[in-house]
Amino acid sequence: MAERLNDPRLADLDGFYVTIDPEAERGDIVLARPPMNIITMRQRPQLRAAFEVLDAHEAVRVIVLRAEGEHFSSGGYIKGFLEASPEEVAHLADNIAAPARCRKPVIAANRGYTFGVGFELSLACDFRIVSETTLYALPEQKLGQVPGSGGSARLLKMIGLSRTKEVVMLSRRISAQEAVAWGIALRAVPDGELEAAVDALVAELRTFSPLAQRAAKRLLNESEEAPLETAIALEGQVYARLRQSEDFREGVEAFHQKRPPRFQGR
Repeated sequence: MAERLNDPRLADLDGFYVTIDPEAERGDIVLARPPMNIITMRQRPQLRAAFEVLDAHEAVRVIVLRAEGEHFSSGGYIKGFLEASPEEVAHLADNIAAPARCRKPVIAANRGYTFGVGFELSLACDFRIVSETTLYALPEQKLGQVPGSGGSARLLKMIGLSRTKEVVMLSRRISAQEAVAWGIALRAVPDGELEAAVDALVAELRTFSPLAQRAAKRLLNESEEAPLETAIALEGQVYARLRQSEDFREGVEAFHQKRPPRFQGR
């Protein structure tokens, strides 16, 4: 059963809370400022800290980012943009990139409005599952601004230049069905089935070696910008290291014995 995580690094959280479920090996970061779950400037470094705490927690295999209510997040606190100090603005993208830096798999569960920094935070996760009500958008052009937390850069790599220009320069909204078709989201489900779909993905991820999953995530992130020859060389190095692991030996033995593997992350 999930319980609130009591950690001194996560004291006095602004607009969200953190839970862990040791039995499910799962940690959740839950946006909790309904109905729109606006994300304040103060909240952003706290979200970064939450991801770092869960990434280091021994009981957590998979991290889930979700929200209370019918909307994931309508974006940032608009007035806060003018009130933010230069120091706060300088760390915007770094804070929101926290899910990508986690060694563990991170799932974003999106429904309703997922705009601005809410979309950017979701794009930094490894997997996005959307309910049929989800609308993605980067509406910063309507404020005379561009996305400031990595949204346009991440989207460009996912969907290409022409579509990203449409989304960013025209503040175009992306439906759940388009998000799947364009490769942004893993799958779209009826709104009432979002939680069950996330549970199922968590359970599926837990069947694999945590050591191999951490290695795969890092390999893919580091290979994204590398030339093909470099990426192949990186893959070979990771493959060679994993061959020495107990999990690899267990996987091979389980395959030959026709039984489920019992991975230990070693």
